[in-house]
Amino acid sequence: MIRINQLKMPLKHTERELREKTAKFLRIPQENLLSLQIVKQSVDARKKEEIHYTYCLEAEVRHEEAVLHKCKNPGVMKTEKKEYQFPDKGNEPLHCRPVIVGTGPAGLFCGLMLAKNGYRPILLERGQDVESRQKAVERFWKEGVLMPDSNVQFGEGGAGTFSDGKLNTLVKDPAMRNKKVLELFVEFGADPSILYKNKPHIGTDVLSRIVKNMREEIIGLGGEVRFESCVTDLLLEKGQLKGVEINGGETLQTQILILAIGHSARDTFSMLANRQIPMEQKSFAVGVRIQHPQEQINQAQYGDAATLLGPADYKLTHQCLNGRGVYSFCMCPGGYVVNASSEEGRLAVNGMSYHDRGGKNANSALIVTVTPQDYPGDGPLAGVEFQRRLEEKAFQWGKGRIPVQLYGDFKEGRKTQKWGQVEPAFCGETEMADLNQILPDFICRSLTEGVEAFEKKIKGFSRPDAILAGVESRTSSPVRIPRNKDMESQIKGIYPCGEGAGYAGGITSAAMDGLKAAETIARRYALPQG
Repeated sequence: MIRINQLKMPLKHTERELREKTAKFLRIPQENLLSLQIVKQSVDARKKEEIHYTYCLEAEVRHEEAVLHKCKNPGVMKTEKKEYQFPDKGNEPLHCRPVIVGTGPAGLFCGLMLAKNGYRPILLERGQDVESRQKAVERFWKEGVLMPDSNVQFGEGGAGTFSDGKLNTLVKDPAMRNKKVLELFVEFGADPSILYKNKPHIGTDVLSRIVKNMREEIIGLGGEVRFESCVTDLLLEKGQLKGVEINGGETLQTQILILAIGHSARDTFSMLANRQIPMEQKSFAVGVRIQHPQEQINQAQYGDAATLLGPADYKLTHQCLNGRGVYSFCMCPGGYVVNASSEEGRLAVNGMSYHDRGGKNANSALIVTVTPQDYPGDGPLAGVEFQRRLEEKAFQWGKGRIPVQLYGDFKEGRKTQKWGQVEPAFCGETEMADLNQILPDFICRSLTEGVEAFEKKIKGFSRPDAILAGVESRTSSPVRIPRNKDMESQIKGIYPCGEGAGYAGGITSAAMDGLKAAETIARRYALPQG
């Protein structure tokens, strides 16, 4: 197999033209090109007048060694096709079926791989199935009726179900888990193009169907998925897990608990702290959501090529004079800013896009790094309390609705009175407010400096009528649950996993951590006897 890097193609090209150029690049007749697979496709928009696709390809050719000898291009090399390998089963007895807490990406992918390999896992989800959850979320956005256990944060699919469904990750991947995650998404309904696009996304509408399909596969393979089943206590004996308590009453025996809770499972964090499960503070980031017209972002990023490339995204970072980092996060082309609250009397926002990214606005979180030195208290849940105080202020200043402010007013420290030319795109009611009264001064100053710096990269980014909404407080977990090299907590039988445990930062990395947890269980244990 031959790997070809950095093959340039015009935005308008056919599959035939790609094959023709590949053969020419390798200096071989087209009939000697036996197969061609796209490994990665990305857009190079550094020069607006020369925007093009860049490909990484794998080709099977006749007379491979001769081709490699003749082609001296450094972008052409021999490669071996690598595939994900699930480990052979261990031999340690497993007396009860493994239990997974949470059906976000980490829990679902862990459960799916265990089910595919005969372990018949039991998945416990505090929220509702994805169909019921969608109805509950839509009702909340329209009527303000919050279900604390089934909302944007909790329920089948996890918080990522109401997002853009972005699947890019910066995690190093020698075990090919990233590729396996993408292949599984395709197996259960995603567009195959996610296997090679540089910034793949699914969209919340498609992701919800995939989540349902994965659940049905787990059940079909002998697993069990139980909704409205919140783990309220752990049954421990001499530093060893013996089982869990569900909904304050029912007990379930198990010697393995994959703790795939999300970053918003604050009551579960408290329960773990009460049970003296080792936890520690972790840095995270907070800020706001910003909205611009999608057409403005398209023009700034792609120029005249925008009509060929669809909604544009961006990724921006800035190091402030005060030493803080401010950066864009979870950017949603053609999306909506949503009320993502999960606790009464507290308010948080997130961004969401559908598969077609057809909304009129682009939105992104603009967030500032927060460290344990920024909030009082030395307990492991001090970061949680910091988040809660911000969310309480957001709820109060927004009168229970999403507090919003135009950037020009935010910069000048005055409450917004009316919208500008940017038409708001929200899921959930809004209220004009002054976000300076909600966020700490160091965050507000950092955000203003960041927006002004981003203007130099994207024209119009600092427009006075860009819409800000707060607070974006659920960017990542404020705690980490330590685990050893075998992913096990200090309490034997507990395996912290995914974003809530502090080991992931998005759908793909959480799903990869779920695969890793499944591998760890399988490598150690034989199939369950019970």
